[in-house]
Amino acid sequence: MTDFSPTRRGLLFCIGALVVGSTYGAWVYTHPQPANGTPVLSVQEAHRAALEGRILLIDIRRPDEWARTGIGVGALPLDMRRPDFIAALDRIAAGDPTRAVALICARGVRSARLTNRLAQAGFTNTIDVPEGMQGSGAGPGWLAKGLPVLAAP
Repeated sequence: MTDFSPTRRGLLFCIGALVVGSTYGAWVYTHPQPANGTPVLSVQEAHRAALEGRILLIDIRRPDEWARTGIGVGALPLDMRRPDFIAALDRIAAGDPTRAVALICARGVRSARLTNRLAQAGFTNTIDVPEGMQGSGAGPGWLAKGLPVLAAP
């Protein structure tokens, strides 16, 4: 006969809550949603969507970073520090502010911040790639996943 006394039920509840809570916590940690509601893609999804032409994948890192790691195949390098960054991106998007534009940086910090700036500039379909090239809490990143890279121009 199984003992389901209040003490045993309480212990089982605590163990269940711990397992479910830690599983949910791990999921939230590895699948962050930016506070601004920007959609996110894994590096594999971003790579595939860029190759299929469903998104513009923009590598917003600096030229020295591109030189160290290469640029992901399917990504277009556009240094976010350029004074004409918004205008250059608008040209790449052929003047279409609804074009899906995914941003990738080294570890997902700059890409998340830049999505806000693009929204203020009128871009309505921005996507963050929070793993970045080198990995973050969202995942190991482009390089660790073995996705292809090209040498920087």
